[in-house]
Amino acid sequence: MPEPELACLHPLTNFLTDTAWGREWPNSTDIAQAIQAEPTYYYEGDCPRTGTLLRLPRTTFAESVARRLMQRLAAQNHCSEGKMYGVLLVVDSLNQYYVLQAFSGLLNGKALVSGWVPPITGRDQVALVEAQTLATLNQIKQELITLQGIPERKQYDDLAQEFEDQRQQLNLVHQQRKQERQQKRQFFLETLVGDELAIALEALNDQSRRDGIERRRFKQQRDSRLQPLKQVIEQTETRIRYLKHRRRALSRQLQHQLHTAYRLTNFAGETLALEAFQQGLPTGTGECCAPKLLHYAATHQLKPLAMAEFWWGPASQDKVAGEFYPACAERCQPLMGFLLSGLSPDPNSPQFSQALPILYQDEWLIAVDKPAGLLSVPGRYGDRQDSVWSRLQQSIQQSIQQSIQHQSNGAAIQAVHRLDQETSGILLLARDTQTQRQLSQQFQQRRVHKVYEALLAGRVTTQAGVIDLPLWGDPANRPRQQVNWQHGKPSQTQFRVLASHENLTRVEFIPITGRTHQLRVHATEGLGFPIWGDRLYGCALPAHPLPADRLHLHARELHVYHPQSRQLIQLYSPTPF
Repeated sequence: MPEPELACLHPLTNFLTDTAWGREWPNSTDIAQAIQAEPTYYYEGDCPRTGTLLRLPRTTFAESVARRLMQRLAAQNHCSEGKMYGVLLVVDSLNQYYVLQAFSGLLNGKALVSGWVPPITGRDQVALVEAQTLATLNQIKQELITLQGIPERKQYDDLAQEFEDQRQQLNLVHQQRKQERQQKRQFFLETLVGDELAIALEALNDQSRRDGIERRRFKQQRDSRLQPLKQVIEQTETRIRYLKHRRRALSRQLQHQLHTAYRLTNFAGETLALEAFQQGLPTGTGECCAPKLLHYAATHQLKPLAMAEFWWGPASQDKVAGEFYPACAERCQPLMGFLLSGLSPDPNSPQFSQALPILYQDEWLIAVDKPAGLLSVPGRYGDRQDSVWSRLQQSIQQSIQQSIQHQSNGAAIQAVHRLDQETSGILLLARDTQTQRQLSQQFQQRRVHKVYEALLAGRVTTQAGVIDLPLWGDPANRPRQQVNWQHGKPSQTQFRVLASHENLTRVEFIPITGRTHQLRVHATEGLGFPIWGDRLYGCALPAHPLPADRLHLHARELHVYHPQSRQLIQLYSPTPF
């Protein structure tokens, strides 16, 4: 193995000086079990060859190793920019345990840094083209900024407003004159005859023509002042459209070159270029920690045991230093199934056929008790298909087709509403399109009564009330929602404090509206405390003294009218925390 690559392998003992093991190491089996015990998250994906769900855990042990790396980063003041870092715990063919560490993108402007996993093969092949393209893109960016800020825009807006004010004032004057002429015309028609009437009416018509001439002159004056500015703005917009089109073309070209050059290897010994994966992968795919770590382990015959990724450095959007995060949905997650291919399936991994707690079912609908961590419906990518919908569809579709006469067309189970992946509790699904439509109408018309229970990370002093905060999607930080009084959609939630203990408050929520993340935002912004375990809306607050292993939000009750019998169905799921 080349010397620079040897520097990437760090003995596990280097990260364990503070552990209870001390100098007395147990046998290799106990070490492996300890490393893989107490998983807090799974990096997972479907094997493209077998379709088997493959998983690599993030465990408390891996997190403790990652925290040792955080301490070193803090002591070395390693990087002034915020970025993702990761550690991968591996074992070699001699049963020696090591730690691999990686950073996303560049570290202090460098891709290759001693002690860190090197970038995936391929980047060096397009380094010059990438640098030139990025420089051109930066020039385009700067020109776009300049064009967006040309002074003619403000001049046009100010002058247009000034002319608009003058036009409105002129219209008022002309309307007043018109009313006066109408009154005079009526008076002349009643009091004058013959030539006197004709002369008087002609004078009124002449006044009307003069007003028309005044309006036309005003428009000519306005257009003569505004038109040159408008031409400059239109020419600028044409240039902006061209630059944006060129920027898109250059980005696509660079993306294609990068995706063609980058080649990933998995534990089955297969190698693929990024272009072989799902279309639309963003630029930068392959430079995240997880792909770099797994690719390195696969190409050096190292068996992965556990992995952990965390953010370090200045906060960015929803990420803060010291927090652990899952595989990014856009870049890493689509690669995970291929990267893990060749590993033995986890015997404890959830497969689609696993049974879910059924709270109610008949030939029209089914209600399940969704566990925290499971999607309501399949995700965007092919390796995020494990969900309530998927498990039900696979486990009962055959019996549905055999036993339900009105579903002879083989219609699939359909989601009526959704719960966040981290939220547990009652989830309702329909067994045919008509039932789904009828139930969805009840949700839209707010005829469905829902009750949630949550633990908030703080002491809520107000015992009950209504939170009324309009919500609007944050386009720069999806999927986060924000309170926006100008554009936000009306959102109301009834709340009632049930109990308080130490620095936690148990709260009952009854959503009046059903906006995305409504309860999570209303808890944080309306009551002043995030739901315990909410990394998306609570991570920017000081760390809570009590660790949370999940989002403590549970859909406890749901009352809905049966679409066939019209009888009220009252569903209940005990709060598991």
